[in-house]
Amino acid sequence: MDTNTFTVLKLFLVGIFVNTLMASGLSATENTNSQAIERPRAEICNETLLLLEMEKCGEMFKSDMKQVDPQNWCNLTHFIREYNYFSTCTEESAVHIGCYWPNPLVENYIIQIHKHFFSNCTLDRVIWVDPPDDTLTILILVPVVLTLAMIALVVWCSKRSDILA
Repeated sequence: MDTNTFTVLKLFLVGIFVNTLMASGLSATENTNSQAIERPRAEICNETLLLLEMEKCGEMFKSDMKQVDPQNWCNLTHFIREYNYFSTCTEESAVHIGCYWPNPLVENYIIQIHKHFFSNCTLDRVIWVDPPDDTLTILILVPVVLTLAMIALVVWCSKRSDILA
């Protein structure tokens, strides 16, 4: 096997490997949560019990938010853990009771919480931020290199069509 053929073969295999890595990162079939999410049973949703459970989750969130300075309520990095606990609490409570999550009752309660804590957090205009240079370089170079590799492969195969046929 000559060096050009071997180089093209290596490039092809690297391309397949990179494509596999990229596709596996975008796969929605992988479950990152190690716990199996329990689906609601076939029984009717007890809305009264659901609202009581939402109140418990909301009270825990309100007490957690008392620890956060109100000036930082618009900066998610200051209360992301508390908000995650609140979101998880509402989901697990709804599923445990036999209701689907999200549902209109839970959504309305979450909207009330948002209105209470985050009503002054809207920006007048969107501030666009560039990605880091390393990320931007990778996002530009990967498609360019793959395109050039495919062009080189097509040209090489068309020149060697007499041997490959």
